[in-house]
Amino acid sequence: MTMAVLLHRWGLFAARRRRAVLAAWLLVVAAVVALSVGFAGNFTSETEIPGSQAQSALTEMDRHFPSSENRSADIVFEAPEGASFKDPATAGAMKESLTAAATVPGVTSVTDPVESGTVSPDGRTAVAQVRFSAAEHEEVPEADLDALEDTADSSRAAGLDVLFGGDAFEETGPPVGPAEALGVLVALVVLAVTFGSLVSAGLPLVTALLSVGTSMAALMALASVFDIYEKTPSLSIMLGLAVGIDYALFILARHRSELLQGRTVREAAARATATAGSAVCFAGLTVIIALVGLTVTGVPALVSMGFGAAVAVAVAVAMSLFLLPALLTMTGERLRPKPDSRAARRMRHDSDPGTKPSAGARWVAAVVRRPWRTVVTVTVAMGALALPATQLQLALPDEGSEPTSSAVRQTYDKVGEAFGPGANGPLVVLVSDAPSGTLKTTAEEVADELNGVDGIARTSPVEYSEDGAAARVQVVPSTGPRDAETGELVTDLQDRLVPLAEENGGEITVTGQTAVSIEVSEKLSAALLPFALVVVGLSLLLLLAAFRSVAVPVKATAGFLLSVGASFGVIVAVFQWGWLAEALGVPSIGPVSSFVPIIVMAILFGLAMDYEVFLVSAVREEYVRTGDPRGALVGGARNAARVVTAAALIMVVVFASFLLEQDPALMPIALALAVGVFLDAFVVRLTLVPAVMALLGRAAWWLPKRLDKWLPDLDVEGARLDQPRQDQPEPVPAPAAHPTKTEQDVPS
Repeated sequence: MTMAVLLHRWGLFAARRRRAVLAAWLLVVAAVVALSVGFAGNFTSETEIPGSQAQSALTEMDRHFPSSENRSADIVFEAPEGASFKDPATAGAMKESLTAAATVPGVTSVTDPVESGTVSPDGRTAVAQVRFSAAEHEEVPEADLDALEDTADSSRAAGLDVLFGGDAFEETGPPVGPAEALGVLVALVVLAVTFGSLVSAGLPLVTALLSVGTSMAALMALASVFDIYEKTPSLSIMLGLAVGIDYALFILARHRSELLQGRTVREAAARATATAGSAVCFAGLTVIIALVGLTVTGVPALVSMGFGAAVAVAVAVAMSLFLLPALLTMTGERLRPKPDSRAARRMRHDSDPGTKPSAGARWVAAVVRRPWRTVVTVTVAMGALALPATQLQLALPDEGSEPTSSAVRQTYDKVGEAFGPGANGPLVVLVSDAPSGTLKTTAEEVADELNGVDGIARTSPVEYSEDGAAARVQVVPSTGPRDAETGELVTDLQDRLVPLAEENGGEITVTGQTAVSIEVSEKLSAALLPFALVVVGLSLLLLLAAFRSVAVPVKATAGFLLSVGASFGVIVAVFQWGWLAEALGVPSIGPVSSFVPIIVMAILFGLAMDYEVFLVSAVREEYVRTGDPRGALVGGARNAARVVTAAALIMVVVFASFLLEQDPALMPIALALAVGVFLDAFVVRLTLVPAVMALLGRAAWWLPKRLDKWLPDLDVEGARLDQPRQDQPEPVPAPAAHPTKTEQDVPS
């Protein structure tokens, strides 16, 4: 029994028991929401790799220097022109604020810049660090932060400028904002134009929003058990909303087409679930495989993002397959296009080969007439777009990636101006586990070794832990935390310190948040190729079984590589080189977030396979029916191009709407996906793929006979639906030419 037959039976069941199905789904949603309310957990901002060298050393440092693992804030004082913190009056005004800061609830310590040496060389800028009792994974209460900011009033009254920054002041906005609402509104307009009906346009939005809400509630509940990265909800909403609308759109379009052919509401819903639903199932499974494949990176933050997005896609698929048929039936005749309506004329036009071809079919027909020219032109153009990707630089985002309007970014910039770029990302050399009586000697040798090293702006005096078991030296690089030179400095220091550790015994490691970030970036870069091989391999097998062809999966993957290369090129041009950065509201120019390439590759591969499945299944359906490979290309485009165009435009709009949030971690992902989906749908799937298949002819559907016997018959096109079941007699034709009111099953 094929998947199409199983889904057809489910569609009939859901149509007959639509109220029970709806009630069951509402109970499931209510249960998930109740769990999220009762067991809601907090999302984490940690991006480290457990067990890595820098992270292990950071954990060891937190054990010996406990205060370093708590939340902290930086207070930046700037004296007016002509004044200096060497002046008693200026220093006294700052001291008054620091004394008040020490009394703020939750504050455990406050450093004095004059005593700690954190006054700039010109004497005009001073930085004090405030430690809170809140642990790194906890939030500092808003009231405590407000009270801390109030302590600056006396300094400002004395003429000082005061800024607040640090991880305690990092803002985590809600995962959904006005920008996403705008994306949903534009999607509604596209759906209304596509279907010519607000009722039809509303159904995909209802199921998509319901699936996004359910998946978000599930993630909140799971956060009480697992560590889920703080950007996971936003990514899950972005992807869940896009695929949720698209998957429902494909099934709804097929349902209306079946209704136009005169089928009853129940049978139309069942056949739409069986045919378009099969494509949805395989497309969704491909996306989920790509997202779950992120586990090969071994980076917990990235794994949680992939897992959360996979949950969103899985819920979207489930609601499209198992809830939408019931909703289609409950909506009844209101979805049937009126015979004289524009939508009905368009649908008859698309399905009748005797009429003038649609714009999509005419485009594909032109491509098929000149396949070689098309292949060369598209390949060269996409290759040109991908060229900037050869200059891709990666780093984890930091406070310098935030919008310039934020207090955190202003503090970051001020510290960099006054103390040099490396002050925003100092390194720490930790000496621990030294043999008895050798800690001081080893630490002094480390300090001597660091003197005069290229790339180091300055070092701090050796600091010893209270337990006497460890020592550390702070190293301020001459370059910023996201600069490639800082990564080279970390490697250089590690190479220099290994001989000292071997000679003296104990552990000497380079650590600190900057070193951990560099380590994560290197890990992600190394995981990119294994990830691509795993995901592409599994998806090739899935497409091989779905379309029973060797060429279809191979050219689908080749087209994806062009799309992802072009999208990488665009993000390098925008986020590294600054092209159109001001117009797009990019907060900072510099290296791209290390998470971006592998996340974009995972999601874009899945989405590229979506359009491949929907378009090629329509082409194969025509090929199975006619046996004409070239005619099937035009016929498939006639049937599918309009809906695929609408689906792609909706995805582009949803992804692009996230650019308006100006989240430095999500903006490159959103732009890459918007550009990638646009290019993949319109340039690769609707242009390059037909040209390649036209060149291959019947060979496009070739499959070795032995492999044909081994592969399961998945019947994505639903060809088995029109074959009578072996356990039932041939049906007797109904005497009526058109379905009766009872057959229509109009809901009461």
